[in-house]
Amino acid sequence: MTRSKLLLVASAFALSLSACQQSGTGTEQGSTAQGTELGIVPASMDKSVKPGDDFFAFANGSWVKNTPIPEDRSRIGAFTIADQERERQTKDMIAEILKANPDAGSNEGKIANFYNAYLNTDAIDKAGLGPAKADLDAIGGIADKTQLSAAIGRTLRADTDPLNATNFHTENLFGIFVTQGLSTPGEQLPYIMQGGIGLPEREYYLSGDAKMADLRNQYRTYVGQILQLANYPDAKAAADRVMALETKIANAHATREESEDFAQGVKVWSRAELEKNAPGLDWKALLDAAQLGSAPKFEAYNANAIPKLSALVASEPLHAWKDWLAFHTLNQQADVLPKGFRDASFAFNSTALLGIPKERPRDELALNAVSDTLQDAVGKAYVDRYFPASSKAEIQRMVEEIKAAFARRVEALDWMAPSTKAEALKKVKSIVVGVGYPDTWRDISSLEIGGNAYANAKAASLAEYRHQIAKIGKPMDRAEWWMPPQLVNAVNLPVQNALNFPAAILQRPFFDPKADPAFNYGAIGSVIGHEISHSFDNNGALFDSTGALRNWWTPADFKRFQQAGDALAAQYDAYEALPGLHLNGKLTLGENIADVAGLAAAYDAYKHSLGGKEAQAIDGYSGDQRFFIAYAQAWATKMRDEQLRQRVLTDGHAPGQFRALTVRNLDPWYTAFDVKEGEKLYLAPDKRVKVW
Repeated sequence: MTRSKLLLVASAFALSLSACQQSGTGTEQGSTAQGTELGIVPASMDKSVKPGDDFFAFANGSWVKNTPIPEDRSRIGAFTIADQERERQTKDMIAEILKANPDAGSNEGKIANFYNAYLNTDAIDKAGLGPAKADLDAIGGIADKTQLSAAIGRTLRADTDPLNATNFHTENLFGIFVTQGLSTPGEQLPYIMQGGIGLPEREYYLSGDAKMADLRNQYRTYVGQILQLANYPDAKAAADRVMALETKIANAHATREESEDFAQGVKVWSRAELEKNAPGLDWKALLDAAQLGSAPKFEAYNANAIPKLSALVASEPLHAWKDWLAFHTLNQQADVLPKGFRDASFAFNSTALLGIPKERPRDELALNAVSDTLQDAVGKAYVDRYFPASSKAEIQRMVEEIKAAFARRVEALDWMAPSTKAEALKKVKSIVVGVGYPDTWRDISSLEIGGNAYANAKAASLAEYRHQIAKIGKPMDRAEWWMPPQLVNAVNLPVQNALNFPAAILQRPFFDPKADPAFNYGAIGSVIGHEISHSFDNNGALFDSTGALRNWWTPADFKRFQQAGDALAAQYDAYEALPGLHLNGKLTLGENIADVAGLAAAYDAYKHSLGGKEAQAIDGYSGDQRFFIAYAQAWATKMRDEQLRQRVLTDGHAPGQFRALTVRNLDPWYTAFDVKEGEKLYLAPDKRVKVW
């Protein structure tokens, strides 16, 4: 996930935890001594459900029944709960910053200016299309395909990441991502990837499903609304051209499954090869405008799609491309344009696509906008106020314990050849883990933030892009962070062999130093185990300890590994999210492998932390029961149908209610809850998937 497009209410890890709507104190929670509180929330459970029939409902049934989805959200769960706390903290922090009246050139002054300009909708409405006029005039003045190529180049931003399943989408024709090349260890390259569509995924354009067809019609109407607001003389005809063009772009795209096959991305093209392999647009004009003219080589991540997109620049009418550029320029900046744009954008991008009926208050949107845009500036202020050193130390300790537990699991594998095992151990032991916040903060002293919300958004996006492309040709920094500290999330970075655990996730409902180890290992421990295990999922396992894409497996070992993955994919294919809409086990395989292996490693680390002793029961729950309930409550979630449909069709993460069922693959779960053959979740021992 990239820095410029992180939404603080979305996530790569996509947790959804309910267990901490209560504070964790009081009689129901047990003792209040350090590390001995119950942690799990019995009130969230439905004990009338057998754990072996539906463990999600057993752990979360009462919560699901009694917890409404807020009108301004597409879902409710742990991220919502944790993010509400992060928002409360950020709100107090920004109020403190505003009161201090900081110098405009300081980081806190930039935070204040960005926040105030974004919040001032009266000024935004009064300015009308004035702030966007130069952009629209430039598009209107495009006279030929060379100028079009340059215009496309000027739109490129560092807004996609092919190695993270939730952020592989850009409205610009190509996405840019800068990191170590998949086959060029130590050398950072610009990745070029497919883009150019406004709907979430190519299947939205191509599917014959009636719901998808309806969304296409709504999208066409929305494009027309935006262009009409921009005073287009025939907005409907322009919308038809945009829709026709984007349908051709979608046809050119690789599928989501193909895009997530990293092996297909190992194509390094020189500048000459790029021009030869993808004729149609003027690459010199595009790359010069994108400030990439001196880049000697490129990672052609979507090598089959890039030539098709380039050919469309040549074959499609110039006026259709100009309509497309104008729409996306306005669509991407709709939140800092006049009310008509904001309302139309919310009606489609939030209500139609996600089912959200009510827009959030502008001050809450402003909090998220400044956090999303000035990430390190806000992050530094956030951790100074809200992330104690004690929490950092405790999480670092848990990380080391879970890494050690994963290593012990590798060492115990009886089917893995010594050579494969040695490489796996080398990889897990060399993972670089960032906890809370990065070691160094971004210098934004040259970024000018003033009173124009549109200009501020553009300037910040351009500054981030320039920072990213400045890395080209330089050695990779394995400690580089790809998430801000104030994000409720976590991430595995395969080419860095590194993990980030931002400060905002290291609090209730994911972590509580007062809760007993069973809760913390089941909740945040499973997050830690999940991210470690991503280094060994169906994609992560293809990278070695240096982050290079290299096959370090024996053929027999890899075949055994793939067989376990196939079994897990089939398990998830059987789950039905909505009538007739089943999960895609292949699409979600990486996350599901990380869930199974991560939960197993977290469980082993939990048991190891007890030093051979048995955990005491708290309020009638054994240690193992608390561990597994904490995990399942970590996946409590409710989604609107629109959000659920989009998740299943486009996201590499299965919805939370199905991820909670990971437990059925772990033998200790059966013992903890006396799960018997004949119960719905029961799997015979030889059918329980054990990937690592």
